[in-house]
Amino acid sequence: MKEVTLKQIAENLGISITTVSKALKDYKDVSKATKAAVKAEAKRLNFTPNAFAVNLRTKESKTVGLIIPEVVHHFFSSVINGIIDKAEKNGYLVIILQSNESYELEKKQIDLLISKRVDGIMISMANTTVEVDHLNHIRDLNIPLVMFDKISKLVPCSKVVINDRAAAYSATKHLIDSGCRRIAHFRGALLPQNSIDRFLGYKKAIEDHGLVFDPELIYICENVDYDDGRSAAQKLIKDGHKIDGLFAITDMAAAGAINVFKEHNIAVPQEISVMGFSNWFLSQAITPALSTVDQPGYEMGKKSFKLLHKEMRAKREDREFLPVTKVLETKIIKRESTN
Repeated sequence: MKEVTLKQIAENLGISITTVSKALKDYKDVSKATKAAVKAEAKRLNFTPNAFAVNLRTKESKTVGLIIPEVVHHFFSSVINGIIDKAEKNGYLVIILQSNESYELEKKQIDLLISKRVDGIMISMANTTVEVDHLNHIRDLNIPLVMFDKISKLVPCSKVVINDRAAAYSATKHLIDSGCRRIAHFRGALLPQNSIDRFLGYKKAIEDHGLVFDPELIYICENVDYDDGRSAAQKLIKDGHKIDGLFAITDMAAAGAINVFKEHNIAVPQEISVMGFSNWFLSQAITPALSTVDQPGYEMGKKSFKLLHKEMRAKREDREFLPVTKVLETKIIKRESTN
């Protein structure tokens, strides 16, 4: 079927192409009667605006890119929902890519989004990302960029984060306040800033409350998932460490640990209190229900797109935009895994 054009509608109605274009965009200098006639004819002919032509005129693609480590991750799925809700309300399509925690894949995906001429990019870095030249390249091209959750301080762009250090401090303090005196920490990989900050928050809480920091009670969970939590808990038991508290970097790692403790007839929280992080859906589904830090994923998604939209609008209007960092609030959710 031949594509319907503005010219065809104009000829059918005996008016100019410019008038048709203005009518479809609800310009005030076009009468209501003309607008109604143009829209009716456009509907009759099943007219669809040529997006490519519109993009050439406006210099906008009305698409934005989103790169996240995992799509099926509960936290990131909440972030995606927040971003899509705000993007759709503002007429943007979101291209979602998954880096699988791979630095090399992350670089390729950024190149892909640049080649697609997206209007802006949002990203949560992969755990294996060390160099940030590919991220700074986005800035060099004057493409609006927002980082969230897993960020780099070496990239001068807007960011949406929580105070991971303060949140981890509160989580560890909750264990201390409940009577724990020897607390292990299942931390993330050495590189991501949120992994570093959660470890430092844990360490500071231990030291501030007169407890002894023992580096042997720190176990690295590279993927911060259920299997990592199981492996770390099994190693902790094998190493013979006697603990009465555990702070895990994610709820999934905490859930893995709880199941290992059950298999070894270690009662939670009677013998070991367990604290997670993120407040994923499974934190209420496991037994005992997991105490955790509530991390506002949906709100983080909304704020990320809002910041990106502000920068895209400033670029369109040729205005200066100074990057900002938004820090979202967290809170402790006490459940049955802690005393």
